[in-house]
Amino acid sequence: MSTTVPLLAARDLVKTHGRTEALRGASVELRAGEILAVTGASGSGKSTLLHCLAGIVRPDEGSVSYAGDRLDTLPEKRLSELRRTEFGVVFQFGQLIPELTALDNVALPLMLAGIARKEAQSRAGEWLERFGVRGQEALRPGEMSGGQAQRTSLARALVTGPRIVFADEPTGALDSLASEQVMTALTHTAREQGTAVLLITHDAQVAAYADREVGLSDGTLAAQEVAA
Repeated sequence: MSTTVPLLAARDLVKTHGRTEALRGASVELRAGEILAVTGASGSGKSTLLHCLAGIVRPDEGSVSYAGDRLDTLPEKRLSELRRTEFGVVFQFGQLIPELTALDNVALPLMLAGIARKEAQSRAGEWLERFGVRGQEALRPGEMSGGQAQRTSLARALVTGPRIVFADEPTGALDSLASEQVMTALTHTAREQGTAVLLITHDAQVAAYADREVGLSDGTLAAQEVAA
């Protein structure tokens, strides 16, 4: 295993929902520029793990470190700032804002960071083109296909130049062709930008895009290399 200091590291995470212990001592590392797939059966705690790693929820026990700092003890204001600037998050159903066009959905993180609307929209248009949805700027989420909406979500997640993208079943609602298009766009762009990706999936074909795979079972993780 590489001796490179990990960009993100979780140690002995425990997280309980009611009577269900989703994570039972889970540990995982993500290095800069790496694409890591976390696989496991439905309900195995994969999304809980992602939420802990992205600072969306705090673990009951254990630690999460990002760039050498304890993420799980940061104040919520700082966590929100990280999710706007250094983290990008993509969910299975995109979670685009339905009232906004594709262009404004992608421009929104930039405007929240203080960038003028015109400049933000210009950058957003470039990212929509990069993800193959140029010409769809005026469409709202309800007017897009599933693949278009998910590529728009990826553009929104990457437009700020994050160091990590957290992708939670990003192809789970797509057919095989759209899934391939989304994963090709995500992995190509991440490698081009040097962005690390933590990919949650139950699909072996999606996991095959990763550099490395870890399986989640019984609340713990076991490493396994992805076949070339």
